[in-house]
Formats: sequence, structure tokens, C-alpha cells
Amino acid sequence: MGVGRPNRPKMSRERWLQRAERVSDAFGLVLVLVLTTYVLTSLLSNRGWSAVVLTVATSVTSVIALTSSHARPRLVRTAIWLSALTILLASLAAASGGRTWLNFASVVQITLLTIAMGAVLHRVVSTAEVGSRTILGALSVYTVLGILFTFLYGTVERIQGSAFFEGVAHPASSDFLFFSYTTLTTTGYGDLVPGGQPGRMLAGLEMMIGQIFLVTLVAGLVSLWRPGEALRQRNAKRSQS
Repeated sequence: MGVGRPNRPKMSRERWLQRAERVSDAFGLVLVLVLTTYVLTSLLSNRGWSAVVLTVATSVTSVIALTSSHARPRLVRTAIWLSALTILLASLAAASGGRTWLNFASVVQITLLTIAMGAVLHRVVSTAEVGSRTILGALSVYTVLGILFTFLYGTVERIQGSAFFEGVAHPASSDFLFFSYTTLTTTGYGDLVPGGQPGRMLAGLEMMIGQIFLVTLVAGLVSLWRPGEALRQRNAKRSQS
């Protein structure tokens, strides 16, 4: 009795591991998804059904980032369920026209994207050899920082119920995105300025994180990167054989 029956939990784990291996260290794909999310955030407003589209894009980015970072299958499954939850909440907000569901969706979305990029960052800093995939992973994390703060600024404005920027009564999603990246890179054109707290505190935090990340991690990885080193090693092995 019971002989020959497949071990379903074991088979399920093996399937998840096989799927993870297919996109192992696929940080190029992650960067493409991040840039796609950036473009969509620039063109669409984070309201109504446009918010649902942004939620789907962010959810796909988070799940692929976790899978590419060799995250545990259980964590990937949890991310998929949370992604489905955020899409449902954003859809309820679009259908009802209210802000409460969208605020909940944004909080979960920001948390999920932060965890996913944390997994990518851990994979980047723990790699034994710096290569093109490592650089792409670091650039993905750096780019996502601007998107994370964009969502955070928009959420703060919806919760506080007043204008986030001085002199701008109804800022568009592209305004938050533009402000976020000019702050992250410390470009600071000065046309968009937070009107008070906690906006100013968050903007200062983004400046510090952006500069520390760029100067310490990205610059350090680029200095260690040796383009074509793997190809030269393969050619050397072939010549010896």
C-alpha cells in the first residue's frame, strides 16, 4: 500500500527549483522590467485603472527579481499571493473610486518591491565574481529606489489629503517620478519642492541613500569588473587543450 505514489510536496518543491534555475541571475530581464515600470509610471497616473496596470507591472518585476535572486520557493509563492492581493485592492479602488484600497495596495506594493530588491542586492554583494550580471543587478536596485520613493510620495499625498509640493495643487504621477529621480541623483532643479513634513524628511533620506549606494556599491563593483575575462579564460583553456 502506498508504494510507488509520488511525493507531491517534494515534486512541487522540485518544480519551483526548476523554474528558479531558468531565470537564475537574470538581472538583465529584471532591469528591463524595472525600466518598463519607469516608463509606465511616467505615462500613466497612479489612479483608477491606470493604477491597476502599474500594480501589475510592479508585481511582475518583484516576482522575477525574487526568482532571479535564488529566493526560497516559499518566499516566491508568498510574493505571488501578495501580488495578487495588490492587484485586487487596486481593482477595488478603481471600481469604487476611493483611495483607501489604493493606499493599502501601495503599502503592500512598496513592501514587496523593497523585499525583492533586497534579495537582488544580497545576491549582488555575495557573488564571488563581479560580472555583467552583477552590474545589471546593482543598476536594477539603484533604478528601483527612484520608483519606490515615487510610490511613497504619492501615498503620502493621498493619506495627508493636502498638496505634496509647494505651489502645485494637483501633481501628476510623472511629477512625483521626476522629483524622485532628481532627488536620488541630487540634480535638484528646484521646480518641485516638498511643502512640509514628512515629504522633506523623505526627500532627504532619498538623497542620502542614492549617493551612498552610487558611490560605495555601484562604483566599487564597476572598479572590480573585468569585461571579457570569462571569454579570455575559455580561450586560454581551449589553447591549452
